[in-house]
Amino acid sequence: MQLGVVGLGRMGGNIARRLARAGHSCIVWDRNSSAVGELAGEGMSGAAGLADLVSKLAAPRAVWVMLPAGAPTEDTVNALAGLMSPGDIIIDGGNTFYKDDIRRAETLEPQGLHYIDVGTSGGVWGLERGYCMMIGGTKEAVDHLDPIFAALAPGKGNIPLTPGREGRDPRAEQGYIHAGPAGAGHFVKMIHNGIEYGLMQAYAEGFEILKNKDSAALPANERYTLNMPDIAEVWRRGSVVSSWLLDLTSIALARDEQLSAFPGEVADSGEGRWTVMAAVEEAVSAEVLTAALYTRFRSRQNHTFGEKMLSAMRFQFGGHTEFKMDK
Repeated sequence: MQLGVVGLGRMGGNIARRLARAGHSCIVWDRNSSAVGELAGEGMSGAAGLADLVSKLAAPRAVWVMLPAGAPTEDTVNALAGLMSPGDIIIDGGNTFYKDDIRRAETLEPQGLHYIDVGTSGGVWGLERGYCMMIGGTKEAVDHLDPIFAALAPGKGNIPLTPGREGRDPRAEQGYIHAGPAGAGHFVKMIHNGIEYGLMQAYAEGFEILKNKDSAALPANERYTLNMPDIAEVWRRGSVVSSWLLDLTSIALARDEQLSAFPGEVADSGEGRWTVMAAVEEAVSAEVLTAALYTRFRSRQNHTFGEKMLSAMRFQFGGHTEFKMDK
């Protein structure tokens, strides 16, 4: 299939690359002309702007927007809407607030344009591992783009099938789902990221306790100097707390047991706040996720080893930099 890709940053560029590897044709554009030139050098078709990108697509056109949530995405969606025709599809693959998706879909519907929101997980590893996707939009538009989603998804891999799933949507086993109407994809991804905050915080607190077991405040015969890299590694092997986050933690600790490159100031990119807001709206108790969010706020005032670990995990899975690397 043919797809336009707007935004060629950490994820957008690799989305285009993964699609090209699968035989799809990508027309790409970014305000950074060097990013466009790099992908054009890899055999993709570069565009000089949004109008040029749309003109190079055959109807029904589909354009994937992979930009930061807020004004960059909003302005781009509005500009594309003015250039596209009934039956065309605009896809937002970033981390947009789901209520904005609902509004956009309702605005574009009278123009005959389809709007799809794709909660995209995979970060900087997605090119090789694939992207887990949670998709919102009309069945017609989502089904039309199924070859695109199938190419981006991780596939079954070596994960064992879940007993009792017979007869259910097989796309979930491939790593993508049609979650529901507009906004549903980003809502599911929003909660996914809220859970991510909680999981990361649990690892960070646990390793903080392990590291401080040699504290001078403890009786001498109760102090241990524990090997953080080895603990992370052994837990990866058959432990009930094994996960990809733990894999990434092990990578970070193996490189630097003290995590000295990470200051411990932990950013939040919005989804954790939105998850807590949704919990309030639904009157759902979410103590762990809320506490994890608040810990990130506090981390900007003073920093612990656990917060350095949070920062290290964010760098490993998403390339998020809260520090300056010397190398």
